[in-house]
Amino acid sequence: MKFISIDKKDWAKGIEASRKTYTLFGPVKDKNSFLIKKLENDILPEMDYNDCVMSAKSVIFPQTEKMLVTSLDESQEDHHIMKKSETDTSPRAVLGIRPYDAKAMELVKLNFDTEDYRDPYWCDAYEATTFVGLGINKPGPFDFSTSTGSGPFEEAGLDVLLADFDDKYLAKILTDKGEAFMDTCGFKTSADETESGVLFDVLKKEAEKNIASHIDTDKLKEKILLELHEAPFWDDFAFSCINCGTCTYVCPTCWCFDIQDETKHKSSIRIRNWDTCMSSLFTRHATGHNPRSTKTQRVRQRFMHKLKYFLDKYDQGIMCVGCGRCVKSCPVNIDIREVCKMMNSYEKQN
Repeated sequence: MKFISIDKKDWAKGIEASRKTYTLFGPVKDKNSFLIKKLENDILPEMDYNDCVMSAKSVIFPQTEKMLVTSLDESQEDHHIMKKSETDTSPRAVLGIRPYDAKAMELVKLNFDTEDYRDPYWCDAYEATTFVGLGINKPGPFDFSTSTGSGPFEEAGLDVLLADFDDKYLAKILTDKGEAFMDTCGFKTSADETESGVLFDVLKKEAEKNIASHIDTDKLKEKILLELHEAPFWDDFAFSCINCGTCTYVCPTCWCFDIQDETKHKSSIRIRNWDTCMSSLFTRHATGHNPRSTKTQRVRQRFMHKLKYFLDKYDQGIMCVGCGRCVKSCPVNIDIREVCKMMNSYEKQN
């Protein structure tokens, strides 16, 4: 394992040097919060932040993405033939991504990169991206990541993990992509491996100890799917829901999208947009029939997918990394931790 010490006085210079090779993304202050955005010239990532309203998933999976293009001009030989839109697969780097958000990318990858199908848009963007994580020294009150197989210093999905030590960053190089990015920045001051490992371990244990929120998922696997589906508590959880979809948009593991064609004059494009299972249109058929026509059915689908369907299908834990964004952002205070507690402890009454 290789460690690099980065004096914060050299940080800006190194990041500027990386722009010659990489398109950069990172946390940027937006009014009273932070968002992951493209870092235009001279804009540096705000590394001293608590959390972002949105995760970095839009870097790989944009809210709106052009997929196919065609011409409707019949004078052209290839008119009405859809062709793949040109996409930018040049190197990019996400700086300061939280470890649970990088872990989320690993879970989402299970959907976009399978044995049977590889989504070229998502996968090409993912493979072109270097993820430089920033450990969370002081987890917030909504963070329950240690209960979901993640944590404030989780390494899964990252190429580099940074730890903030006041006047310096200690960088743990995890992949060749991570090492290449550090070299491009000119960050080459090696740190003692043993000492650095101890420092990381101490910081990690202290951060994990400060996570006060926890959930239990140990019994979810053994639960009978149809019994959970018919459990009596779904109406209670759905009662206050207004189907706004906020929970799905802020969630780093939500991957649903809709595909639409748009035509202007003699050109046509096919695009995909983020969609939400909270919408009454989400499962409505062309016939008008909707298998999830009620609010309760839609709320149940969201949580069953996150906490049961995904677990049963992939056997890689629940489809949640414990970032707490949905809890913090929900306007009517629906809490996935409470839902998980009910599902994990539920026993059908005879």
